[in-house]
Amino acid sequence: MPNESIQDRASGAIMGAFIGDALGLGPHWYYDLDELRRDYGDWINDYTDPKPGRYHDGLKAGQLSQAGFILTLMLRSLVDCGGYDAADFCRRMDEDLFPLLNGTPVCGPGGYTSQSIREAWRRRVRQNLPWGQTGGHADTTEAIERTLAIAVRYALQPARLASAIADNAVLTQADDTVVSMTVAFGAVLGLLVQGYTLDAELSSKLMELVKSGELPFHAVTRNNLQPPRPGDPDPPRAGRFASPDALLTPSFMAKAAADPEIRIEPAWKASIVYGMPCAIYHQLPAAYYLAARFHNDFESAVLHAVNGGGQNQARAILTGALVGAQTGLSGIPKRFLDGLEESTELIKLAVNLASKV
Repeated sequence: MPNESIQDRASGAIMGAFIGDALGLGPHWYYDLDELRRDYGDWINDYTDPKPGRYHDGLKAGQLSQAGFILTLMLRSLVDCGGYDAADFCRRMDEDLFPLLNGTPVCGPGGYTSQSIREAWRRRVRQNLPWGQTGGHADTTEAIERTLAIAVRYALQPARLASAIADNAVLTQADDTVVSMTVAFGAVLGLLVQGYTLDAELSSKLMELVKSGELPFHAVTRNNLQPPRPGDPDPPRAGRFASPDALLTPSFMAKAAADPEIRIEPAWKASIVYGMPCAIYHQLPAAYYLAARFHNDFESAVLHAVNGGGQNQARAILTGALVGAQTGLSGIPKRFLDGLEESTELIKLAVNLASKV
């Protein structure tokens, strides 16, 4: 059994993701920030209804999008099986999600289905391909949005964390760089659940796990990124993923957040600095930046993520998980839990998963 502080952080990571998802439901995908402000005011500070004719039309404030629906499937699978069981998760996708889809974007739970899930549906349902041949080329964060629960489950077992996340990510996303960045996010989240802070030193801890063989990333450099010496083997550590750079990003973002000469004001403009679109290479830097800058302030982190516009829902899910893992469930303002639909059941699932860490 994990100690109470690990349980609190593990539960906080899961609930932070759910809260981020629901906060982004109303103001999702506004790339015109003037339009966003006209529809929702100068500062979004709570759950909101989607506007008629926009994404998630018909849903209500505090409800989850399809990302939250799939995260719930993952949580139930992890809890019921005691850990990651690929066959069980795939069965739940086949039985609980795919019958609700038709291959078009505006369909299914949450009122919208992302590109990677649509592609997996086509390959699985229309082409009758087996799981494992269902991954497409979307360069987005859907795999992170569900595997963050795997990261929490295996927060104390980095090798198993990496293996399970990679196994699950390829079900919908075949690009190896996307998979490596997905695994890296999970490794970061695992350390935060352990009790580390998203700071300038975190990447060094991740690289230690690479050197020990627990994280499957290629590494040529020695400790502290020092160059190899004559006669060193090539490479000192070979892994599945070609580069460890995805593990270095978090600390660079943390350094930017802590540097008094680098100011992004207000902080929501991180979405403009790092990019408002959906791609994983826009989303992760902004989420890492906000989670480092507001590491002990859940509300500020997720609200700046949402108010940045663009793909603010994914940004808020990722930021919510990272900050929730640092503040713990006990550090999440009660109003965000109270306003979340079916929060009692979601908290129960999160706490149950946390007990298995």
